[in-house]
Amino acid sequence: MKKFFPVYVRVPLLFALFFFAVEWLVGGDGEKPAFMEHPVVLILLGLFLFALIAVEIVASATNKILDRLMTPEERAAKEAETSLPFSQQPWVKKLMSKLTKTKTIQEEADVMMDHDYDGIKELNNELPPWWVGLFYVTIIFSVIYLLRFHVFDGDNQVVEYEKSVAEAQLQIEEYKKNAPDMLTADDAKYLTDPADLAVGKKLFDSNCMACHKIDGGGSIGPNLTDDHWILGGGIKNIFHTISEGGRPGKGMVPWKNNFKPSEIEKIASYVISLNGTNPADAKAPEGDIIWSKANLEEGAADAAPAEESAPAEQVAPAGEVASTEESAI
Repeated sequence: MKKFFPVYVRVPLLFALFFFAVEWLVGGDGEKPAFMEHPVVLILLGLFLFALIAVEIVASATNKILDRLMTPEERAAKEAETSLPFSQQPWVKKLMSKLTKTKTIQEEADVMMDHDYDGIKELNNELPPWWVGLFYVTIIFSVIYLLRFHVFDGDNQVVEYEKSVAEAQLQIEEYKKNAPDMLTADDAKYLTDPADLAVGKKLFDSNCMACHKIDGGGSIGPNLTDDHWILGGGIKNIFHTISEGGRPGKGMVPWKNNFKPSEIEKIASYVISLNGTNPADAKAPEGDIIWSKANLEEGAADAAPAEESAPAEQVAPAGEVASTEESAI
């Protein structure tokens, strides 16, 4: 064995097996191995490595002493044995004999049958033990399978797949809830925290005031402080309008490439916070959809864009000047 597994292979291999066994027993993982969380494991690994090296040193010294004590005949026999190919090694031949129960040529007379066909005789060899054992294993497996899936109605592959898909879908939905930058209009919430509104105000002041004024009273874009909305009020509609843009040829451009979804949610929340204020020189109301911030306080759902209002796909009404800079909120 030492010929095929030298010391520089045995020691690392045995140490690696011991290391993974300890990690599995203690409960370590790839991000934080057990020896980092439990320093005593590191001591145990060090002692095992020391013991391995000590055993190898002692074994090597013992072999050298025994080799010197051998007679020339014993040394020659040992060299002849170690020079044999792998398949002719005594331990390999012994193992194969146990696995196959083959008979030597000298033992064939014991299993010879009376059949004789033109000088060809038949041997009554035993079935290989490994084959018989595997056959018994298949019988045991079939009984367990029968009971598991046909008697006790266990989940088959289709049901297991469907359950796995359903579980994965739940994990995806849970992940989306905790991943702000994967927000959609349906997931957006009206934020009332002052820190969130402050971020929304900063983004609004630097990007939206040119069309809506800094107080939301409206300039090129509509007034954001009254209860009239062109594409619908409420967090979901405002989020969608900011993200996807307003009416083609008239409304503002989509901002989804400029802001993260979490930032759009903060801007939309700030826009809602402007509702009901009374800025000076506010623009006249526009839009046929009526919605106010009071709806949120009353627990009402967001107002959906009405069919008679101007949705994002509708052309600008006659008499209005088309402008790519005008907002359609």
